[in-house]
Amino acid sequence: MTDQNRMGMCLAKLTTGARLALVVSAASMTILSGCSEEEKTVDELLPSVSIHVVEVRTLDEEIRASGDLKARFHTKIAAEVDGRVTELAIDEGGSVDAGAIVIEIDPQRRQLDLAAAEARLAQAAANLRKERSQTKRIRELRSQNVSSLQQLEEADTMLLLAESSMRAEEAAVGVAKRAVEDSSVRAPFAGLVARRSVELGEFVQKGTSLYELVSLSPLEAIFSLTELDTERVQNGQSLEISVGAFPDRVFNGVVTFVSPTVDPATRTLRIKAEVDNGEGLLRPGLFARVNLGVAKRENVLMVPAESLLQRAGGVSVYRVLGAAGGEARVERVQVETGVTSDSFVEIRGDVKSGDRIVRRGHGGLADGMVVVVRGVSRPPVVATAGEITERANVQKGSDS
Repeated sequence: MTDQNRMGMCLAKLTTGARLALVVSAASMTILSGCSEEEKTVDELLPSVSIHVVEVRTLDEEIRASGDLKARFHTKIAAEVDGRVTELAIDEGGSVDAGAIVIEIDPQRRQLDLAAAEARLAQAAANLRKERSQTKRIRELRSQNVSSLQQLEEADTMLLLAESSMRAEEAAVGVAKRAVEDSSVRAPFAGLVARRSVELGEFVQKGTSLYELVSLSPLEAIFSLTELDTERVQNGQSLEISVGAFPDRVFNGVVTFVSPTVDPATRTLRIKAEVDNGEGLLRPGLFARVNLGVAKRENVLMVPAESLLQRAGGVSVYRVLGAAGGEARVERVQVETGVTSDSFVEIRGDVKSGDRIVRRGHGGLADGMVVVVRGVSRPPVVATAGEITERANVQKGSDS
C-alpha cells in the first residue's frame, strides 16, 4: 500500500471538526512561512555593519619630531676696503679664534692713508690756533675803537671756517683708522673656515666675498610640531637628538625658541633647540630626530583606524543611531585625527564616549541610510606606553 493511500485512509477516519482544524493549521503554517521568507529578504538587502563603542583612554604619549641641524653662527665675510690681498692667515678647514686675523688687504697702504690724514689734521689744528689768536686781537682793538666792525665780522667768519676744517680732518683721521682696522679681516666668532673665495695677490673691492665662517658648537636643531602640541613645548625644555651618522649616540639639547605663530599653510609650530656639540661629531645639515619626552594624557577618544573614512573634505566616521541591536540608521560625522596607538587613532569632533561607530562595512554607506548591526567591539581601556607612533611633521630647512 502506498503512503498516499495510507494518508487517505487516516483522513477518512477523522471527524469533520478534526479535518477542519487540520486544514486551518496547515494554512497558518503556510502564511507564517511566507512572512519569514519576506523578512529574510529585506534583511539581506540592507547593508550589514559591525560597530565599535567609543571609549576614553589614557595615553603615555612620546612626543617626537624630525628636522635639520643648522649652525647657530654661519656667515659670509666680505671686504670692507679696496685693495690687494697680501696675506692669507688661515686655510680652508682651519679653525680660528674670535678676533683672529684671517686675511690682510694691503694694510701698509691704509697706514699711509692714516698718516696723511693725521698730517692734515695737524695743519688744521695749527690754522685754528692762528684764527683764534687773530680774532681775539681784533676784538680787543674793536673795544678800543681801533678796528672796524667789518674786520671783526671777517675774523669771526675765518674762525668758524677753521673750526669746521678741524672737525672734518678729525673725521678723516677716524675713517683712516677704521680702514686700517678693516684691512685686517678678523673672525667675528670662533669657528672653522668653511670656504675661501679669494687668493693671495688678488685685488678685491668693497663687498667682495672673502670667506665663509661656521661655528660647530653649539648647533641648532630646527623642527616643527603640530598645533596640537603647542602647549607641550616651552623655552628651556630639555630634549634628546639622534642622527643617522651615530645611531648609538644621543645628544642633549635645550629649547631656545618657540615661534609665536602657527604656520597657516602647514598648521605647524617652528621650534629651535640648542644642541651641545663639544666633541665636534655633529655637522650642519644632518637630519635629526628629536625626542621631547613623554606626556601623559587623560580622557583621549580613540577609534580603530579602519573606521576612519578619508575623503576630499577631510576625515569622517559613521555614527550608528537607533536600537542597540538589529536595524538602525547611520550619520556621517566630520572629525580631526591625532596620534596613532596600536591600530587606534585619536579623534576630535562631535563624538563622545559611548557612541557607536561603524568599524567594518562602511563602504557604500550614505548619511541617513538604514543598516543592520551584526557585531559590537570594544577597545582596551589603557594604551601601552611607548607604542605611540611618531607624529607627521613639516621640516623643510628654515633659515636660522
